Amino acid sequence: MKKVFALVLVSLLVFTFGVSAQEMTLRFADNQPEGYPTVVGAKEFARLVEERTDGRIKIEVYAGGILGDESSTIEQVQFGAVDFVRTSITPMANFEPALNVLSLPYLYPSEEYMFQVLFSDVGEGVLDGLKNAGIVGLTWYDSGARSFYTADRKVTSPDDLKGLRIRVQESQLMMDMVEALGASPTPIAWGEVYSALQTGVVDAAENNFPGWYYNSHHEVAPHFVVDEHNRIPELIIMSKITWDRLSSEDQAIIKQAAVDSTKVQRQAWDERTEEAKKLAVEEGADITYLDAEQKQAFQDKVMDLYPDYSEGYEDLLNSILNFEMEE
Repeated sequence: MKKVFALVLVSLLVFTFGVSAQEMTLRFADNQPEGYPTVVGAKEFARLVEERTDGRIKIEVYAGGILGDESSTIEQVQFGAVDFVRTSITPMANFEPALNVLSLPYLYPSEEYMFQVLFSDVGEGVLDGLKNAGIVGLTWYDSGARSFYTADRKVTSPDDLKGLRIRVQESQLMMDMVEALGASPTPIAWGEVYSALQTGVVDAAENNFPGWYYNSHHEVAPHFVVDEHNRIPELIIMSKITWDRLSSEDQAIIKQAAVDSTKVQRQAWDERTEEAKKLAVEEGADITYLDAEQKQAFQDKVMDLYPDYSEGYEDLLNSILNFEMEE
């Protein structure tokens, strides 16, 4: 009996050591091109994991949509064909409706406010909700703030948007927001926005600074108002199938490496944003900055949307609205 117990104990120790010391190569999917801030962040994540596991765990980053678009790679994560994906929170709301709350317009006073919320117990609680879908949420990435840009007029108040036809994504929330601001939402495919602005099919559109400049929209809609109506963060998600294969020590390493990579990703995003602003102004565009009172006027117009889009998640919304920032 003692011999059997000893053999079981030895086998258990060998198995445990083997799991904690296993070598593997994992796959990370991103639909953005090489050099894009999320890909920069993903490669920093991969570097940190390899460094902290002494090379046992390697992560290969596949940029440019090589492994599929966001929707298809999210599905692949669920059954373990892809190990990691960088994705917007928008498609992830299909798996965790709480993510819809994080997309509400004018929800965060600033970028720093948003990231303090996301890296608090509030954000971790939202990530935990993904596990039921076979997904592990690891960290949050930056995708800037979306603002309006117009072809023929500067905007300093909601009144300046009245009657404008504004290109929006095919999102009910975005269409409702534009209507609440007094404009007409016009869903148009992203690749057609330039010509729609050029020919007057729409009078305005909305996106972040890099989206405005690097797609040449500043040429046909040169008036950019920094109203920052949406801050929609990105996520690194991991297959729970892969996660469950790891030891608790390796799980902790991967989680911390993902969190630590956020700093590099945010820096890369800030640099890209500043470059886009600088180049757009040099090429004749203008940028209008709003003060707190002017921004509040925009937020007041959309507050009636909050109850419908946070139904069932009122506590989460209140936690965000009443969040106390650390100094």
